[in-house]
This record gives sequence, C-alpha cells and structure tokens, in this order.
Amino acid sequence: MLKIRVIPTLLWKGQGLMKGEAFNSWRLVGSAQQAVKVFCMREVDELVLLDIAATAEKRLPDIEIVDELADDCFVPFSVGGGIRTLDDVTRLLRAGADKVVVNTAAVERNAIVREIASRFGSQCAVVSIDAKQHPDRTYEVFIHCGTVPTGLSPVEHALRVEALGAGEILLTSIERDGTMTGYDVELTRQVVDAVKIPVIASGGCGTYAHMADVLSQGGASAVAASAMFQFTQQTPREAKQYLQRHGFPVRI
Repeated sequence: MLKIRVIPTLLWKGQGLMKGEAFNSWRLVGSAQQAVKVFCMREVDELVLLDIAATAEKRLPDIEIVDELADDCFVPFSVGGGIRTLDDVTRLLRAGADKVVVNTAAVERNAIVREIASRFGSQCAVVSIDAKQHPDRTYEVFIHCGTVPTGLSPVEHALRVEALGAGEILLTSIERDGTMTGYDVELTRQVVDAVKIPVIASGGCGTYAHMADVLSQGGASAVAASAMFQFTQQTPREAKQYLQRHGFPVRI
C-alpha cells in the first residue's frame, strides 16, 4: 500500500515566504532557507516551493536561490512558478528541483505537460489546479494566481492533464487557502474519483483531523499544508503520528 505523504507548501515571493488568505492579503512570514532546513529536520516526506509572483512577472523562480535551497533539502523537492517551456523545466531541474509544478501553462499551453512527461517522466510533472466554488456549488479552475477564470471544471482539467502525462495533481481550494478551516473534501472527492493519478489535497488545513478527513472522505493520496505549520505548534512528524494512530499508512 502506498504511504500517505505530508507535504509542507512554501509560498515564496522575492526573498521571503508569504502567507495569504484566499490567494490574497499576502504578508511576509519568514525565510525560505530557514524553513527548508527546519522541515527537513522534522522529517517531512516532500517539500513544495511555489513562487507566487513569477507568472505575473513573466519569469522563473530565481535559479540561484532554488540551487541554494536544494542544497539544504534532503527530501523530494518540487518547484513551481512561471514555468512555460521545456527549457524552464530543464533549468529548474539542473538547479536541484526533483519535480516541477505547472499551473497557468497547463491551461494556456497544455502541451507543456506532455513535453515534461516525455522528456523527464510523468513523475516529474505535477499539475497545480486552483479552484473556486460558485454559489450554485459548481467549481471552476482559475489561473494566474487565482485571478483569471478559465471556464474549465476541475474534473475536466484533471482528466485532460492526466491524459497528457501528468504524474500527480496538486488541488487547491482558493476560498479555503490560508483559513485553516479544513480542506474542501467535496472538491477533492470529485477529482479523485475522476482520475487514476495521485491527488494532493491543499488549501484550508488547520488540524491533523482535517488531514484525516480529506484522506478518508476525499480519497486524497497526500496532504499539503502551509499556514498550519507556520502559525501553530503542529508539526509534520506529529501529523504523521496522528495519521498512523488513525489507521493511515505513513512513513515514520
């Protein structure tokens, strides 16, 4: 049986880590390098670093900083932000990333997903899907850091990128981002039921119980959290211990 992964997400802008709510109201919360060192000491399964300004500024994450962070990272390291071409992917992998995360480009130029999978393998291609729920309870995918609607449903988009070769999906509820009120279990279940590749639940985690809920009821393969690990005393190791006590297979 595959192990459940607990994955801290680092939202990066400029030289520091940011905390937002519903993809808005960003504020500086600390050093990316320090966070990477601390999380590796705390036995996380993976780390995801997302440059939240890269797409708007039409650039990649700073390659030199990615290189420095990768030197301190001893777990699988995924990096996203502004990726549009195979050359962008190559540069990030050479800097030390193990996987790349594509979001906006997976909608605007979705051939990039096939290109990454063909050149580097599906395990390298993580597609980030950010979704909002409308008043009629339907969901829509948004890109450009949650600012541009696409007209796509998360299920429709997930099926498309799976067919293109994506290895896994990072699924984020925009409304719940940074709120620590719990994952959107319904959104997660819809996408999990539609695809065969792993789905990482993201957006809204505030307690270990929230993780258990989205794993048992939403069917997620992994759980990502950001604010919970930055603003509470809860740790990735304790999260895995909690999940293990509740019958989930984790790597301790």
